[in-house]
Amino acid sequence: MKLTGIILIIIGIAMFIFTGFSFKTEETVIDAGPLKLNKTEENNIGWPPYAGGIAIAGGIILLAISRKK
Repeated sequence: MKLTGIILIIIGIAMFIFTGFSFKTEETVIDAGPLKLNKTEENNIGWPPYAGGIAIAGGIILLAISRKK
Protein backbone atom coordinates (compact mmCIF):
# COMPACT_ATOMS: atom_id res chain seq x y z
CA MET A 1 0.00 0.00 0.00
CA LYS A 2 2.91 2.30 0.67
CA LEU A 3 4.16 1.93 -2.90
CA THR A 4 0.68 2.60 -4.31
CA GLY A 5 0.44 5.77 -2.21
CA ILE A 6 3.80 7.03 -3.45
CA ILE A 7 2.83 6.31 -7.06
CA LEU A 8 -0.47 8.19 -6.63
CA ILE A 9 1.35 11.20 -5.21
CA ILE A 10 3.79 11.23 -8.14
CA ILE A 11 0.95 10.90 -10.65
CA GLY A 12 -0.96 13.72 -8.93
CA ILE A 13 2.03 16.05 -9.09
CA ALA A 14 2.53 15.19 -12.77
CA MET A 15 -1.15 15.92 -13.42
CA PHE A 16 -0.70 19.40 -11.92
CA ILE A 17 2.37 20.09 -14.06
CA PHE A 18 1.04 18.61 -17.31
CA THR A 19 -2.63 19.50 -17.73
CA GLY A 20 -2.99 17.31 -20.80
CA PHE A 21 -1.33 16.07 -23.93
CA SER A 22 -1.97 16.01 -27.65
CA PHE A 23 -1.31 13.53 -30.41
CA LYS A 24 -1.78 13.41 -34.17
CA THR A 25 -3.62 10.81 -36.20
CA GLU A 26 -3.34 10.36 -39.94
CA GLU A 27 -6.17 9.00 -42.02
CA THR A 28 -6.23 8.16 -45.72
CA VAL A 29 -9.12 10.00 -47.34
CA ILE A 30 -8.57 9.06 -51.01
CA ASP A 31 -6.48 6.17 -52.31
CA ALA A 32 -6.98 6.03 -56.07
CA GLY A 33 -3.96 4.38 -57.67
CA PRO A 34 -1.01 6.77 -57.68
CA LEU A 35 -3.13 9.51 -56.06
CA LYS A 36 -3.23 9.43 -52.25
CA LEU A 37 -4.80 12.07 -50.04
CA ASN A 38 -4.16 11.92 -46.31
CA LYS A 39 -5.74 13.96 -43.54
CA THR A 40 -3.81 14.74 -40.35
CA GLU A 41 -5.88 15.52 -37.29
CA GLU A 42 -4.59 16.75 -33.92
CA ASN A 43 -6.36 15.32 -30.86
CA ASN A 44 -6.13 16.87 -27.40
CA ILE A 45 -6.70 15.05 -24.12
CA GLY A 46 -6.90 17.07 -20.95
CA TRP A 47 -8.01 16.63 -17.35
CA PRO A 48 -9.19 19.09 -14.73
CA PRO A 49 -6.71 20.32 -12.11
CA TYR A 50 -8.71 18.86 -9.23
CA ALA A 51 -8.02 15.35 -10.55
CA GLY A 52 -4.37 15.80 -9.59
CA GLY A 53 -5.42 16.98 -6.14
CA ILE A 54 -7.61 13.92 -5.67
CA ALA A 55 -4.72 11.65 -6.67
CA ILE A 56 -2.38 13.39 -4.21
CA ALA A 57 -4.96 13.21 -1.40
CA GLY A 58 -5.55 9.51 -2.10
CA GLY A 59 -1.81 8.85 -1.98
CA ILE A 60 -1.43 10.67 1.33
CA ILE A 61 -4.35 8.72 2.79
CA LEU A 62 -2.82 5.42 1.65
CA LEU A 63 0.54 6.39 3.18
CA ALA A 64 -1.15 7.32 6.47
CA ILE A 65 -3.06 4.04 6.60
CA SER A 66 0.06 1.99 5.86
CA ARG A 67 2.03 3.67 8.66
CA LYS A 68 -0.62 2.87 11.29
CA LYS A 69 -0.30 -0.89 10.70
